[in-house]
Amino acid sequence: MVHSQEEKYAAAAQEDRSAPRVKISIPATMRASGAKGFQTVVRDLSLSGFSCTAISRIHPGTYCWLTLPGMESLPAKVVWWESGHIGAAFERLLSPIVLDNILARWRGDGHFHP
Repeated sequence: MVHSQEEKYAAAAQEDRSAPRVKISIPATMRASGAKGFQTVVRDLSLSGFSCTAISRIHPGTYCWLTLPGMESLPAKVVWWESGHIGAAFERLLSPIVLDNILARWRGDGHFHP
């Protein structure tokens, strides 16, 4: 049985939802497809996705880009929106090394630690 890249990713993302989601507070910029970017705070992060603040409703299935300080934009797709927060799945799983580096820099206190 042949699976598309999207199907492979969806399956992997579901598997990695069991990966630890680390509670964190990172100021970032979020931009939904067709909209202006806005300041947000990433509330949790894992290999497969993140949640962040988003006062305006962003519909599930919307493509978006998350930009963390000092990093390139990470493409993702919104999975849910509820009470001013969204959850999104990265288009490509983060490398464990990249995730570890982000967590090492942001020690949960909202301040960058080089």
